[in-house]
Amino acid sequence: MRPEPLAALVLTLSLATGAALAAERLVSVDGAITEIVYALDQGARLVGVDTTSTYPPETKSLASVGYKRALSAEGLLSLSPDLVLATDDAGPPEVLDQIRSAGVEVRQVPDAATLDGLREKIGAVAAALDAGDRGETLNARIDLELKQLEQRLGQIESRPRVLFLMVVGSGIDHSAGRGAPVDTLIWLAGGENVLHETVVDYKPLSPEAALAAAPDVILVSDRALKDLNGIDGVLGRAGLAATPAGQERRVIALDNTLLFNFGPRLAQAAEELARQLGTFRDPEVAKAGD
Repeated sequence: MRPEPLAALVLTLSLATGAALAAERLVSVDGAITEIVYALDQGARLVGVDTTSTYPPETKSLASVGYKRALSAEGLLSLSPDLVLATDDAGPPEVLDQIRSAGVEVRQVPDAATLDGLREKIGAVAAALDAGDRGETLNARIDLELKQLEQRLGQIESRPRVLFLMVVGSGIDHSAGRGAPVDTLIWLAGGENVLHETVVDYKPLSPEAALAAAPDVILVSDRALKDLNGIDGVLGRAGLAATPAGQERRVIALDNTLLFNFGPRLAQAAEELARQLGTFRDPEVAKAGD
């Protein structure tokens, strides 16, 4: 029996829509997006990732398309992707235009480093992969984990004053203020970013600014701690040795991906930072959660 014309049209449109959503050769151009893809159990679709995508370990077996802000159309198109997921800072823009001109969909997803922004980002990635239900489940799980963390922290009367140090390029010292992922992370862990009010995103850090900020704790990535040859190397940057944190040699390090990938492991990152800051209400509860 042949389908009626209207029914046939509906069937055709449904199949076309499903084909558009069911991307099978995916390239992720952002570390947090990559983590979200895996958390949605869609990692098998990935054929390539950028250099910020180093977690989970499965990413090591995937082709690299280079740094997210210095992409090559030729290298990316050689993977024959049918969908590229990226954030707004991916580029250069002309390269993304070349990829689109080749018939590949490039979908740029929201990237605000807030809890609402993370929910929106997960929802956008899930929608792009036709995995909306999984996205809702993931967001609910993260909300629960953060609620449990908040309960373990309790009412914090005095938040440790934290200064984040990042060394970039040819060795220029940077820190972070509001809008940066680490700013939200510090607050969730029970700390206070000393540059929250005066700095937006990532900015160069001068010795004068570091001294005026008077941090209790200096936070770095584990990679930076290694590259700077330990605590002495950290305290030799931007006049940090003269700060209260420097005088007490209070430097803590967090896994690089936990610091910079504002994604599904946000609660885990905040929990680890809280443990090192000592902000848990009950130290024994903190140990039990390790």
